[in-house]
Amino acid sequence: MTSRESPYPPGSAAFPHRDLVGIDVLQPHEILFLLDEAAQWVELGRRPTKHDDRLAGLTIINAFFENSTRTLLSFEIAGKRLGADVVNMHAAQSSIKKGETLIDTAMTLNAMHADAIVIRHGSSGAVQLIADKVDCPVLNAGDGQHEHPTQALLDALTIRNAKGRIDGLTVVICGDILHSRVARSNILCLTSLGARVRVCAPPALMPAGIEEMKVEVFHDFNTAIEGVDVVMMLRLQMERMEGEFIPSPREYRHLYGLTEERLARTSPDTLVMHPGPMNRGIEIDSTVADLVDRSLITRQVEMGVAIRMACLDVLTRRTRKVEGWQ
Repeated sequence: MTSRESPYPPGSAAFPHRDLVGIDVLQPHEILFLLDEAAQWVELGRRPTKHDDRLAGLTIINAFFENSTRTLLSFEIAGKRLGADVVNMHAAQSSIKKGETLIDTAMTLNAMHADAIVIRHGSSGAVQLIADKVDCPVLNAGDGQHEHPTQALLDALTIRNAKGRIDGLTVVICGDILHSRVARSNILCLTSLGARVRVCAPPALMPAGIEEMKVEVFHDFNTAIEGVDVVMMLRLQMERMEGEFIPSPREYRHLYGLTEERLARTSPDTLVMHPGPMNRGIEIDSTVADLVDRSLITRQVEMGVAIRMACLDVLTRRTRKVEGWQ
């Protein structure tokens, strides 16, 4: 597509942000711009040779203060496919474990003159704090219960690729809404793009005042899935729970698990998603997760690499002095 045909503002006006800390600050056209930028990387990922040198000579630090497998690996592959030098810093290896403050860590990372820093942290707001202290673009790979913007973007890309659109679709997000930064970012992203979003969870796992996010609230999963286009399941985050939030995993599955019987209540073209990792047999049965014609779970992983490539590319354009991004 030439710039004359582009539906977006020219140059850096298409995405004026230095960082990607959350979906909440993005306009709909900025979200769509990132989705469209990711399309080229989806195609690249399906070729025998999956390499592009546009980030050659740049250094990306993946600073993960919280354990991760999928997100860390996805960002690492994204950076390397673009030709960047990628350095992973794991929480267990960091000086945070020795008592260093987050600000000191931010200053240390900044002194290394990285060209982009990807951060995952267990505390809400930690990524923004670091972003305020460093000179390079910062990407949020998940902070506490706040946001996980690239997960929401990859989910939106997955839905659009499978359904051809997002506007006008009905999506239900079911599970541990209370502790889920994925749910928050997805709600912000999907509603911004015109989807109708429902949330379903036991009362103890539903945030107070969530109706203000323009969602429909359900506690009965059988009712919530009626007429939906996409069912997005969430993991029970036991590590973030203190006290009794659910009677038992078995009872939870009975009321809120996505089983074959429950999926049969939906339309034959209703699709299934899960950000992973999955608790098979609790929030989703294996027979549903592995449905070839209905499950988008592995496609979400594929779209994740493409979205993260797009974000790294777009956010480093000023560093690379790409025309129009000065």
